Parts: sequence; C-alpha cells; structure tokens
Amino acid sequence: MEDFQTISTFNFAHEIIVLKSILQNEGIPFLFQNENLISIDPFASIAYGGIHLKVHRNDLEKVQAILDNLNNNLEIV
Repeated sequence: MEDFQTISTFNFAHEIIVLKSILQNEGIPFLFQNENLISIDPFASIAYGGIHLKVHRNDLEKVQAILDNLNNNLEIV
C-alpha cells in the first residue's frame, strides 16, 4: 500500500458509485479509504476528511483522465 497515493477526496459514499464501477471495469487497482465508515455515518466525513481515492502511482495519469472526463461530462437534469 505504500505505492498507493491519494488522487481525490469525496464527501459522501454516493459520489463514488460510478467511479468505482469504471475503475473496476478498467482493471485499475484502487482503494477508497474510509468508505465503509462514512457509509455508516455520513457526518463522520468531516471528522475523517472524506473518502480518499487511492491508486497506484503508475495509474495516476490514467485515473486523473477518468476523473476529468467524469467532471466535464456530468450533467444534472
């Protein structure tokens, strides 16, 4: 786990659902630190600094491109 770095942080568990599916489909190893804790107690997000997406440093650029694509194409109806 020492080669894994935090690339993004999310406040609530529902924000990572689509991203988790994309990362699994791409075969990218990842870890959402604090995911279970914040799923159980959403108010703990502030105390623990949110849900941290950690990926291997070799995948940082690929994951950043995925995050950028999600942020640019997200439309709320």
